Amino acid sequence: MTSETDPPPVRHPLFARFYARMSPLMERGISRYRSRLLDGLHGRVLEVGAGAGANFEHYPAEVTEVLAVEPEAHLRHVATSAAKQAPVPVEVVDGVAGRLPADDRSCDAAVACLVLCTVPDPDAALAELFRVLRPGGQLRFFEHVRADTAARRRVQRVADATLWPLVSGGCRTGRDTAGAIERAGFLIGRIDRLDRADTGMPLPAAPQILGSATRPAGP
Repeated sequence: MTSETDPPPVRHPLFARFYARMSPLMERGISRYRSRLLDGLHGRVLEVGAGAGANFEHYPAEVTEVLAVEPEAHLRHVATSAAKQAPVPVEVVDGVAGRLPADDRSCDAAVACLVLCTVPDPDAALAELFRVLRPGGQLRFFEHVRADTAARRRVQRVADATLWPLVSGGCRTGRDTAGAIERAGFLIGRIDRLDRADTGMPLPAAPQILGSATRPAGP
């Protein structure tokens, strides 16, 4: 039973099955970036939009617990199976980015990997990630973002206005995710810009950014 204030369920059954099947092919280009994304993490980590659980095998031993939030039922089922093979404890739970199932300041780190393009309100999602992180905690991100030339941005705008969100689980390709991270109050410490030659991910899902940001110490 849901209340009037509960977010609507996330249902992308066709995309979820396609994504789960295609993930192994994607890993040829991006597996090493998942390792870079998670390198050096420790303690309790919240991963938002865990998808099929492709990150799980890359968590370092210093991580004591991963709370993996995934709203899509089929992907959550696949991620639960992947969690059993992970080198660290992973709990896969239902939930949405705009209302994370974690207490204030309860996590040492948070991970957003190829997910902020799909959430309806990225500012709300980042506010939630800020909330659950302890002061000094890190947000690690690997996201595809707005292109850096006018011609490529036009391609992204056309894609976002037509079929791309329908066939890609609600993905919007032209977002300024780094700007949204800063608006949420995070301090970006490192950011690398990647393109198709690096990851194998083509336009409109290129370029990508990989980096880390910190929730400042204080109130």
